[in-house]
Amino acid sequence: MTNFLAKTTAGALIAALALTPLTAFATPQTLPAEASASQVVPAAFRGQLVSAVKLERLSAAAVDKTAKAMGFVNPPQARNGVTAYRVVYRTITPEGRPTTASGLVVLPNGRRGSLSVAEYLHGTNGTKNQVASMTAGPDRTIALMLAGSGLVAVAPDYLGLGVGPGRHPYIDTRSETTASTDLLLAAKIFSRRYGVQLKRDVLVTGFSQGGRATLSVGRALQNKEVPGFRLGALEAVAGPYDLEKTELPAVFDGRVNPQVAVLYLGYFITAWNRTVGLYDDPREAFTVDGVEELFDGYHQVEEIAMALPSALDQLLTPAFKAKLLNPSGAYLRALREADSICRDWTPRVPVNLHTGTADTDVVPANATKCATTLTHRGARVTIHPIPHADHNTTALTAYPQITRTFTPNP
Repeated sequence: MTNFLAKTTAGALIAALALTPLTAFATPQTLPAEASASQVVPAAFRGQLVSAVKLERLSAAAVDKTAKAMGFVNPPQARNGVTAYRVVYRTITPEGRPTTASGLVVLPNGRRGSLSVAEYLHGTNGTKNQVASMTAGPDRTIALMLAGSGLVAVAPDYLGLGVGPGRHPYIDTRSETTASTDLLLAAKIFSRRYGVQLKRDVLVTGFSQGGRATLSVGRALQNKEVPGFRLGALEAVAGPYDLEKTELPAVFDGRVNPQVAVLYLGYFITAWNRTVGLYDDPREAFTVDGVEELFDGYHQVEEIAMALPSALDQLLTPAFKAKLLNPSGAYLRALREADSICRDWTPRVPVNLHTGTADTDVVPANATKCATTLTHRGARVTIHPIPHADHNTTALTAYPQITRTFTPNP
């Protein structure tokens, strides 16, 4: 689930770019960014544009150069240059209250009229300024490749990341879905400014945490929850689709790299304590102090990793470890709701699950479990194993292939 941005370097490309503000967008609703729990959010509120900022304009050759510099394997040759923007838009919290979020919209230069849209959903990221709308790293590069093929690419930061307020509700299926689908609505409005109309069919893809979100966003699109859009394609990469029976057991039995497991669980526990309620005092869960503070969105992943112990037994109290391994009550219900992404619907488009055979962040058994469940429901599912690939290599290998799959005919 780790965001591979933290493990990939490409010199100056990792630095944030100079920003050129655009005119802020007028919004007919005047609800505050955060409101009381009792306030009803009008449907028209969601997806409204608040502002847009131009980040960079690249030629086709520059898109190709960036993809190679980031380590993508055999990236496709861009058909056109691209222009990337950060947009801020209105959405809702996990509790349904109004808030704002940010995301990336990348338009293909020189293309007008009706274009297909591809939505890329990023992996685990504990740092606000390391998402695609803030930093020129691999996550943004995936959007650049997609737009370089002639698509409109959108990439949500999710809640609490980028310039969104508050903390990120990590592995919260509901808000991952609403933040992603509301960005589609905002992108539809934004694209019109440049003479582009978004086609109805959305090509959805995501990596790691975003692999999970790919299934939930696809479900929302198929269920007609996003006005003006429907599901066009699903390409999920290295997602932890089955938390209860597959990924969490692998975290504790050693199949997941121990240091990665500590990072994931620290983030997961502190986030789910806010949304689900796992403890009253952090000392019930953790044997070390300050874990909650590390995941405030302002610490870099290297800082977080250095501050945490190297093994789960040094992070968790025995009683809390037992609670995680034997879920019950609200925690069990939340796990099963999260895992419903592979259980409670039947995709009407082919489902492609990409997994690395040497992935020790998200074990390949996640793809097998999800594929088996969806196939039993009548879905058409294909697993694409990438031999000898670890977590990040899986994404670096899969996304050039996915870009080619999504590329429209000339």
